[in-house]
Amino acid sequence: MSKTMKAIRMYAPRDLRLEQVPVPQIRKDEVLIKVMAVGICGSDIPRINELGAYISPITPGHEFAGEIVQVGSDIKNFKAGDRVTVPPILPCFRCEYCEQGHYALCKDYKYYGSRNDGAFAQYLAVPEPNLLKIADNVTYEAAATTDPLANALHGVKRSGFKPGDSACVVGCGAIGLFALQYMKAKGATTVVAVDVNDKKLESAKNCGADVAINGLDDDVVEQIAAATDGGADVVIDASGFPIAQHNAIMATAKHGTTVLLGISHKPLELSEKCVDQLMRGEQAVVGSWNSFSSPFPGWEWTHGVECLADGTIDAEKVITHKLPLADVPDIFDKIYKKEIFFNKILFLPWVD
Repeated sequence: MSKTMKAIRMYAPRDLRLEQVPVPQIRKDEVLIKVMAVGICGSDIPRINELGAYISPITPGHEFAGEIVQVGSDIKNFKAGDRVTVPPILPCFRCEYCEQGHYALCKDYKYYGSRNDGAFAQYLAVPEPNLLKIADNVTYEAAATTDPLANALHGVKRSGFKPGDSACVVGCGAIGLFALQYMKAKGATTVVAVDVNDKKLESAKNCGADVAINGLDDDVVEQIAAATDGGADVVIDASGFPIAQHNAIMATAKHGTTVLLGISHKPLELSEKCVDQLMRGEQAVVGSWNSFSSPFPGWEWTHGVECLADGTIDAEKVITHKLPLADVPDIFDKIYKKEIFFNKILFLPWVD
């Protein structure tokens, strides 16, 4: 095996370079993964195009799958040739939140692609607790979407969704599409999709949405209420936009739950009517952050790979691009300039 590999290095926001770098040397508790597919997360976009990462330079990327090609001496349950995906958080396992099994709330965590080198590369060293086997009938491309799928499942779990509920998903990026696809497959009576992009609404209908509503319409809440007999039992906002969050609460049924999942970095002001409805309808508003639970990495991840294997989730309905690693700088430039439509973009590090 070569001692060097291709990797994308970020030196500053919008400064991405394809370079030859050393292949990681594994410790005794790690394996070396040959990265076969890696995706762009929604959080990668502001990090790479605007904000930068916690360290610099850094190799971004945390949604990935690949083949184990080398194992450390302490590895017990994995071997070379195993096909895996990787939960990207590296919790401390010592703080109070880790001890409670709330790993996403860890006080001293690391994270591939933002706090240490990630998977926009041909190889990555990963410790055994972060390895999750994937079934032979699941492609590496599909397995690389397990992270956004797990985020969607965490939001669904936080909502208390059950078969027979009506559901609404606001924001039809990859996480939103996975959430509505899952709830429809698991017995939702009606699934409503809301987005401001008609192409994304077409994707939502392809993923099982019964009703698709453009969020720029004046009567969005009325349309959701009409489609769900007065309001949806579960409303998940995956957009992060304050007006969409407000509409999500307004479109929730009495005794229903609104899940705020999309990252906004903006204040949310609730109208008098919204607060009144929230109280009188005894609605719940809950936050959803990342995708991990106990035992690590959690049901969201183990169930996620099961859903990919048994056909509950069809990742190909969410994937819009499969590109070589060399295209990373150009694609992020196109995203920055709003010159490209996408749901889930994947890079294949071994394809030229």
